[in-house]
Amino acid sequence: MDAVMKKKGCSLTVSGAIACASVLFLGGCSSNDLPTLPSSTPQASLTQNINQYKYLIGPGDSLNIFVWGNPEISGTFTVRPDGMLSTSLVDDVPASGRTPTDLARSLEMRLAEYVRDPIVTVIVQGFVGPYSEQVRVIGEASKPKAINYRENMTLLDVMVEVGGLTEYADGNDARLIRVVDGQQRQYGLNMGDLLRDGQIRANVDILPGDIIIIPEAWF
Repeated sequence: MDAVMKKKGCSLTVSGAIACASVLFLGGCSSNDLPTLPSSTPQASLTQNINQYKYLIGPGDSLNIFVWGNPEISGTFTVRPDGMLSTSLVDDVPASGRTPTDLARSLEMRLAEYVRDPIVTVIVQGFVGPYSEQVRVIGEASKPKAINYRENMTLLDVMVEVGGLTEYADGNDARLIRVVDGQQRQYGLNMGDLLRDGQIRANVDILPGDIIIIPEAWF
């Protein structure tokens, strides 16, 4: 009877060891039994994001605030680490977590004490966004980091941002952590299939706040 070998949850007979060795060399025998996300559907994502996703201002964002007819109080201002904004006439305006339009209306209310019928436009120039909206990639990515979410972002877009996988990564054992209806859920990702084999069906939509964890392969 052939001996049984186990590697990260893969049960193999000796006669199948060579096949498993090939899989391990390419990225590891995956033990990922988490549910998978559906493949990316660009048109559906476009419709969903247009209706639902709006950019939120975060600490570190650079804002061009233009007050119509009042260039002396217009200018470029940076949101402080505490999420507050101070302009030429008003101090400590809550900015983090708000849309540019919402912030503009708030500034109009504050400026009305000094300017008659102010009309304010807020334009974001340097995008950082709140931490809750950033996509974080940790583990065996070439450049692990937090990424500012962009409309219609997919797993492939994220991996381009972080420079792909390291040579030690087990891409098909990667996982995505997402908050759904207030509950944290985990999903399996097949990055090895996507990046090494070009299987586009392994590409999935990414949402604000997603966390991607890429483990090291066991050789």
